[in-house]
Amino acid sequence: MERNDALVRLKTLEGEDLYSCAEHYGVTVWKKSTTGAMTLNKGWFGHVIEHFLGLPQNSAQSPNFGSWELKTTSLKRKKCGTIVPKETLAITMIDPFEVLHKEFEDSHLFSKLKKMILVSRIVSEKYEKSGLVFSVDTFDLDDVELLRGIRNDYDLVRSVLKANNGRLESLSGKMGYWVQPRTKGSGHGSISRAFYGRKRLIQKIIGKIGYGKIL
Repeated sequence: MERNDALVRLKTLEGEDLYSCAEHYGVTVWKKSTTGAMTLNKGWFGHVIEHFLGLPQNSAQSPNFGSWELKTTSLKRKKCGTIVPKETLAITMIDPFEVLHKEFEDSHLFSKLKKMILVSRIVSEKYEKSGLVFSVDTFDLDDVELLRGIRNDYDLVRSVLKANNGRLESLSGKMGYWVQPRTKGSGHGSISRAFYGRKRLIQKIIGKIGYGKIL
């Protein structure tokens, strides 16, 4: 599917609550843990969007649609009415071998960011039973300053991995201005890492949210 075609379809969802669509598509929102407690499947919203576009669930490092990537993110409304990012944006897993041997423009990080559609939703602090689509935005990594900044973040990760024999444990979430390396994976002590877009990157992509935006 071409990005423009997907954009037209996804734009029809703005202002709609997709919670009820989860059951329609057979997507589990709440599941019972081993202790019997009900836990939220935080990925349900993205899965509903994928089903809406006819895309199978995909965790591959290449972009969802070959030439462009589909991402979802969560926003929250502050007491003053301002809409801000609730969390960072997971972009792609970090493969030390790949990062050490590829320049930024040849990396999975670049391929995920260079051409994107970002679907954002507004959630409460506890997420609750809601999936209200706030906006559907396109993003192309063609801003020279932003491109340079994200490349610098990537090169920092490369240099730290190189100095530490590719050990993922050497990476810290404090690194990076636009993109940070963070732990990703289940279980305490997981050493896997992924590139995450910081909240300021989400604000850059969406544009209409953040300081001064009162709804």
